[in-house]
Amino acid sequence: MSASFLLPVRVMAIGRNTFTELVRQKVFYFLLLFSLIMIGSSSFLAKISFQGEFQMLKDVALGAMSVFLCLLSILATAMLLPRDLEDRTIFTILSKPVPRFEYLLGKLLGVVFMLTLSTILMGGLFLGVLLLREQSVLMETRQSFPASSPELASALAEVKRSAFTWDLIPGMGILLMKSILLASLTLLISTFATSGIFAILVASSAYFIGHLQVTAREYWLDGIGVHWWTRIFTALIALVFPDLQAFNLTDDIVAGVHLPMGIFWQTMALGGVYTAVYYAVACFLFQNREL
Repeated sequence: MSASFLLPVRVMAIGRNTFTELVRQKVFYFLLLFSLIMIGSSSFLAKISFQGEFQMLKDVALGAMSVFLCLLSILATAMLLPRDLEDRTIFTILSKPVPRFEYLLGKLLGVVFMLTLSTILMGGLFLGVLLLREQSVLMETRQSFPASSPELASALAEVKRSAFTWDLIPGMGILLMKSILLASLTLLISTFATSGIFAILVASSAYFIGHLQVTAREYWLDGIGVHWWTRIFTALIALVFPDLQAFNLTDDIVAGVHLPMGIFWQTMALGGVYTAVYYAVACFLFQNREL
């Protein structure tokens, strides 16, 4: 067999094993919590107007998806290398003809599989609740107006416009990319971290820095008498830590703003570039690490 054939086979094998380990760690309890939030919020939101209900339901669901996916990516990735070192599994794998970059890529792919499946399950549950509630509101609307009346047709169109929109699908894709970016950053941190807890703390700090970066940049650079070292420090922060606010496009989607596909692909490309750079730096650090 050629090396070009063996490489994807080895990486996929490590990825499958990593995915299996993550499932056995019961990380999908996050999905159960998400289900309870969705069911509870749908019951509560039934008491307000359907426009406000659909908007708040989408806001709660997409916000919960964003938080849970980020938590999953950080908690799951941070423990991969420390656990393999503790169980000495890493020595068994690397004693075979498996380069370290393939090992890291397989670990990252396993987390990506888990995050993708989580996004599909949470997104499916969210859309199911949304569409069921839409049908319920449509039925109530038909009973409130005479059949074939212009008011009925206008009310039905308003309900459909307020409920499901196709922009929700790329919006959830952006949330997935954001979590994959955080997973690659956490993997990078874990290559030099002394423990899984340390990796979680540093990755969580990077998460908050990424979200507060715009506010801090506006504060630091506000005014004319800004020192040159402040500008350099701000530029370095922006270079090392991604602006995670750029991935919060779901707020506009919930508000009814159309998401242009150009913006969607630019955001996905930004996440892909950061993921690739973090993975490359992780490979460099891990290659020179003594095990």
